[in-house]
Formats: sequence, C-alpha cells, structure tokens
Amino acid sequence: MDRIEELLLQYREEMMETVQKWVRIPSVKGEAENGAPFGAQARRALDTAMEDCEKFGLKTQIFDGYAGHADLGEGSTRDALAILAHLDVVPVGDGWVRDPFGAQRIDGKIFGRGTSDDKGPAVAALYAMRAVKEAGVPLRRKVRLILGCDEECGSSDMAYYKKVTEMPRSGFSPDADYPVINIEKGGSHIRFTGEMSGDGLQVLSMQVGERANVIPGFASALVEGGEEVAQQAEAAGQRLGFPVKTTLGNGAVIIETTGLTGHAAFPAHGKNAIGQMLLIFRELGAQGALKELADCVGMTFNGENLGIAARDDVSGELTASLDMIRIENGCLDALMDVRYPVLFSPERMFQLLSQRLQYLTASDAGTRPPHFVSDRTELVQELLEAYHEVTGGEKRTIAIGGGTYAQAMEEGVAFGALFPGEVEMAHQANEFMSEESIFQNARIFARAIVRLAGKQREE
Repeated sequence: MDRIEELLLQYREEMMETVQKWVRIPSVKGEAENGAPFGAQARRALDTAMEDCEKFGLKTQIFDGYAGHADLGEGSTRDALAILAHLDVVPVGDGWVRDPFGAQRIDGKIFGRGTSDDKGPAVAALYAMRAVKEAGVPLRRKVRLILGCDEECGSSDMAYYKKVTEMPRSGFSPDADYPVINIEKGGSHIRFTGEMSGDGLQVLSMQVGERANVIPGFASALVEGGEEVAQQAEAAGQRLGFPVKTTLGNGAVIIETTGLTGHAAFPAHGKNAIGQMLLIFRELGAQGALKELADCVGMTFNGENLGIAARDDVSGELTASLDMIRIENGCLDALMDVRYPVLFSPERMFQLLSQRLQYLTASDAGTRPPHFVSDRTELVQELLEAYHEVTGGEKRTIAIGGGTYAQAMEEGVAFGALFPGEVEMAHQANEFMSEESIFQNARIFARAIVRLAGKQREE
C-alpha cells in the first residue's frame, strides 16, 4: 500500500481540481434530448467523467446517456467489484450565499451542489482506481466504476443499465455514511389529494417543492383577504416561532415563510417550510382537507399524527417528510417522502392512512422495498477493514433511511463518504465537502479495491 499512498499524495491537488470541474457542470435533471435522457447538462457531466476515466487508462462505455462505466482489469462482469456513484444533483434550492456551481475552494472546503452528493466521492473512487492501476497491483477480478445520471429522481438510469448490460453482483456505493451501511429502509412516495373547503381560509394558489426527496426551505402562498389576514398571519408566525412575511394586493395576501432545506431521509435536520405554512393556515381558520393536512403532518416527521408511526430494532423508526404541494383551482395535491423500517409493510401503512383520513385521499406514488446484506459477507468485512486501517474507526454496520445505488446490486452496500461527526450537507444550501475528506475517501477506496480485488488476498 505504500506505493498507492505515495501516488494518492501526488494526485491530491489534481483530484481537487477534478472535483471542481465536475461540480461546475449544473447536472440537475432537465428536458430529455436525443442521447441525453436527463438533459444536456447531465449528459455533459457523464461525457466529462468518462473522458477523465479514459485519460487514466480505464476502458469506458456510455449507455445512451443513461449511465457509463469504466473498467480496471479483466475478468467476468458478474464477478467484478462494482463501485456505483451518481453525477446528477438536486436543484439548487434556497439559502445559498455562494455560487452553487462555482466550486469555490475556501478554508479547505469545496463548495457547490453535488460536492458531497455525489461528485466528490465519485472522483475519490476514480483516483483510487488510478492509484491501484499505476501502482501495478495485480488483480484477481475486474473493478468497474459505474456512474449514473438519475439517482435523485428514481434511479431509472440503473434500471436501463441493467436492461442493456450486465450488472456486477457485488459492490458498494459511496453515497451515504461510514462505516458500512448494510440496511436501507424501504421508501414510499405518498400522494395526498383533496378538494379545498368552501369554509374558512381560502388558499388561492400554492406551488412549493421541486423534488420529493428535498425538504423545501421556503414556501409562498396566495390567500384571499386583506390587511386583517396579513396581520393575523404575521401574529401566527410569532406565536409559532416561524418567520413570516406578508404582501397585500388586489384583495389577496401573499404569505411567505422560511425554514431550512435538507435531505428528506433526515427530516429532523431540516425545517420544512411547507409544514410551517400548513400550521399558519390552520391558525388562520383553514378547514377540510387543508386543516387535516396541517393536523396530520404539520411539523412532525415520524408519521405519528398520520397513524403510521413505526420502528424496529433492525432499522430504526419511520420518517415522513411532506416535500411538495400544489394548490390550484380548489384542488390540493401533495407528495410525502416516507422511509419505513425493514419490518414494516407499506400495505399496512396505506390501510392505516385510509382509517385516519377523512377529507384527504392517500395513494401510492411509488414504493421501493428495503435492502439488506448480511454483515458476515466478505464484502462487508473487507470494507470495514479498509475503513479501520485508514481511520482507526469502529468496525460496525448501520442502517439508514436513504436509498442508494447499492440496491441495484444483489450484494450491494453503501460505504462512505460521510465520516462520523461530519455535518450532512447533501441537498442542503451551501453544500460542501472538505478536501481532506475527499482525499481520505480515496485512500479508503484504494484499500477496499486491493482487499476485495487484489490477487494477494487469495494467497
């Protein structure tokens, strides 16, 4: 490993410049184009990444703009060690004080959308493969870096990839936390629909939220009323402890409230601006479906008021985050992101919702099952050893609410890239990843490759 360590030190500055180059591409999902199913910028990010892989002597292939892969070594694809990362990013959102695609380096950190989720870790994996290659480490199995472009919107990229080529059986995705995540909760998107009541507060229009997995940090709504309603809204904000701003005009009031954006898998870490607005609506006399949504959701994030709270000792508690809402022409349509425990059934969840709701209808807008890999597998044990060798950290497995590309493999786990004690910045304003973390990830990934694919591990 000494030669690999030397090489990674030599690459360090170039590695950071590569992260900057990739982050400067605003690869938010866009309109589909020929050869670019997720938009021109996502395709540009994929082409750029594959060019860098080729520059380091890896064999690359792009699959119609959905995804691409880069191979180190030879051997069966089925038995290859796969490393899966994504190049797409969530929308910028509110609250940025730096250019979200500027990739500025400040105080040892690189700022920008996608630095931690997932371009920084993807670059670290690429440079780990480069170091293993240039160090001349003999391999007993192929190592394949797979880069996709639709992880944030349902992973249709991996579905397409698996349809047109073979997916390795085993590997890891550097898109979560250390040490090793061998359990990922199930996920459901629940759509709530209902007709607005003719009584109480009249909400004329509300369009908040861009993605079902991003907690909105700002909400605005147009409600019927004048100065009295504006005063009542501001007073409600003071009572509830939420910042509220109002603007009068033409017999209506614009109400605005600011929260804190974040990742829907960790709703306790954000402040959901939709939830804040719902509680303000209730204070202003909302009735029917709108009041029910405020009563059942509001600022809660464990499903208790919906009657679906659940937990198990394997994967923890259910989380629920209402991240999109549309109110127009008297109709309400909202989307909630739910991460449910391994031992909980989505069928049971919808049964409980039907019993709880009176004015709203809950429907399944997409469900994925939980994912589990035994902690006794060679994959998990060798990844834990690689992590421990570099950090001295505890060798243990954990469960998360987030869903990663690990689920695309029969035996896939999430491995990094967030170290214990680091602040989770995925999907948040002013996202960053420290240069030291990027470098340490490359060291860990290189050791993981050697342990899981190097010939000496057989001897």
